Amino acid sequence: MSASCNQPSPTATSSPRTIRLVDTTLRDAAQSPGIVFSAQDRLAIANALAEIGIDEIEVGCPVMGDDEQAVIRQTLGMDLPCRITGWCRASVADLDAAASCGLRSVHVALPGSDLQIQTLGKSWTWVIETLHCLVDLARQHFDFVSVGLMDASRCDDASIVEFARHCEQLQIDRLRLADTVGLWNPMTAAHIAGLVREATSLPSIGVHCHNDLGMAVGNTLAALQAGATDADVTVLGLGERAGNAALEEVAVALAATTDIRTGIRREQLCPLCRQVAAACDRTIPPQKPIAGDGLFVHESGIHVHGVLRNPAAFEPFAPGSVGQSGRQIRVGSHSGRSGLTEALRAAGIPARGDEVSKLMVKVREEVARTRRSITPQQLAELYRSR
Repeated sequence: MSASCNQPSPTATSSPRTIRLVDTTLRDAAQSPGIVFSAQDRLAIANALAEIGIDEIEVGCPVMGDDEQAVIRQTLGMDLPCRITGWCRASVADLDAAASCGLRSVHVALPGSDLQIQTLGKSWTWVIETLHCLVDLARQHFDFVSVGLMDASRCDDASIVEFARHCEQLQIDRLRLADTVGLWNPMTAAHIAGLVREATSLPSIGVHCHNDLGMAVGNTLAALQAGATDADVTVLGLGERAGNAALEEVAVALAATTDIRTGIRREQLCPLCRQVAAACDRTIPPQKPIAGDGLFVHESGIHVHGVLRNPAAFEPFAPGSVGQSGRQIRVGSHSGRSGLTEALRAAGIPARGDEVSKLMVKVREEVARTRRSITPQQLAELYRSR
C-alpha cells in the first residue's frame, strides 16, 4: 500500500464569483405551523439579517391584510441596506397590495408542474398568458420583478426552458426555480440550473429549495455551482414541512467548500440563529450544523488528543468564525488520558500519570451508573475519593 493518502480538494468553481442570498424567514418560515412572529420580532429579525450582510429579505405576503402591510411599511421605513421584496401569488390583487405598501421589489409565483396547474384548475396556456399579463402590470409599479416557477422539480425540461424564455422575453429581473416539495437531488438541481443558464441570458437565476428529503443545502450549493446567481434561505432552515435551505449552513458551506463568495458576516450567524429560535420558541438541536451547541464539544480520546494539539484535526472551522463561544472537553465513557488530564487541569487539579489511570476507572464506572457525562464538580469529587 502506498504511504500517500492525499484527498481530493474541495469542489471549486472555475473562477471566484459572488452570489446573492435571499432570506425568506419572514415569509416562508413564518408560514410554518406553530411559528408566529410578533411585529417587534419581525422588525428585529429584519434588522439582524441586514446587519449580517444579507442581500435581500422576502418580507412577507402583502395581501394577507392590514397587520401584514403595517409591518412591511415599518420594515421599509428602517431603510435597511438590502432589497426588501414582497411575495405575491399570480394575482392582480396581490400586486395591488404590494404596491400599496410602498414596496419597490416584488416576487410573483406561478404554478409550473402539471400537478400544481391541475390542482388550481388551470392550464399551461393560462400560466403563460398570466405571466405576460402580470409582468406587464408589475413593471408599472415595481423596480425589481422576480418571477417564480413553482414545483420546478416536477416540471419537464422543455416546459422549464419555455417558461424561462418567456421570462427572458419579458426582461424580468430574476427567474426563481422552486423545488416546492424537496424532490431534487444535487445532480438534478445542477442540471436544471445549468439548463436555464445555457438556454437564456436571464440576468439572475434563483433557486428555492425545500428540505423534505434532507437535501436542501446540497441542492442549493449544486445549483449555485451550476450557474444560479441567487438562493433562497431561512435562518435555521425553518419553513413549511421539513423546512428550507438553512442560511447559516449555505453561507458556511459555500465558504468552506467552494470559491463562491457571499457578503455574509459569518461570525454573526449563531447569534442570529439564537435570536430567531427564541422568537419562535424553538430549541436548536445540539448537533444542528453550524448553530448547535454540541458542534465543538469533544469527548472521545482520539478527538480530544487531536484538538488539544491542533483544533483543525477534528473541527472544519473555528468556533468564533460562526459566532460560537468556544470548544469544550467533556469527560465520559470514551475519554482518554489526554481528555481527562485536560479536564483536571481546567478544574485546577494537577495529576500524575498513575492518578489519571486510576481516576479513569472511576470515571467509567460512574458514567456506566448514571449514563451521563461527568461534570467538573463530579470529577473533583471522584478525584478526592480515589
